[in-house]
Amino acid sequence: MTAATPSPRYAIYFIPRPDTALYRFGASVLGRDCYTNRDVDPIGGVDALTWTEWVREPRVYGFHATLKAPFHLSSAADEAVLVRAVRDFAADMPAVLVGALAVRELGSFIALVPETRHALLSRLAQACVREFDRFRAPLIAHDRDRRRAAGLSARQEQNLVRWGYPYVNEDFRFHMTLTGPLATADRARALQFLCEKFERLAGHNSLIVDQIVLARQKDKATPFEVICNGVLGHSIYRPQAYFC
Repeated sequence: MTAATPSPRYAIYFIPRPDTALYRFGASVLGRDCYTNRDVDPIGGVDALTWTEWVREPRVYGFHATLKAPFHLSSAADEAVLVRAVRDFAADMPAVLVGALAVRELGSFIALVPETRHALLSRLAQACVREFDRFRAPLIAHDRDRRRAAGLSARQEQNLVRWGYPYVNEDFRFHMTLTGPLATADRARALQFLCEKFERLAGHNSLIVDQIVLARQKDKATPFEVICNGVLGHSIYRPQAYFC
């Protein structure tokens, strides 16, 4: 008997355009460019070995905000159809003017989040969750158990069963992860360092969520990389406009 061919995973993310200060900051924090799938020079000012360990987990996913969490394709779907669906969906969705971002602690890790909660970001994420669920294969028992190990509320359990991911709809929070889980003392050090770096390198720009991307992880041993993007608001039926 031969081993089964590894099945790729796909995700719908917001990732800033590669030529933006925000993306350059995020890629340097994680030490990887998910557009080119190459390492980049890590952010300076901290011990490299320590920092590599602190970002080991988010580095796999690249600098991003999740809109539709990673999933395997259903047996009835294929990548080419998913790529077209991403571009078609994006073309008919307006961009979202978010405003300022801030470096914050989220539980045991650190992330960039909007300074104010933004209902229209949640609306975009909900639309992605629903639109692309037709491409998702059902969760296997191992993945369900892994999610449940974190401790889920009743609503999050319902989300996990229905959508394959617990943190959707009312439990969604837009964030761009900068570190993995850290001990309290390490988290305080990393927070101060990242606040200073972000303010200097990218903190003076207003964020516009102007595209979504389709990212693919070929197998568990490889990181996610961008395989296509969809520019928001470019349908001939909907002139480009910002929700704000």
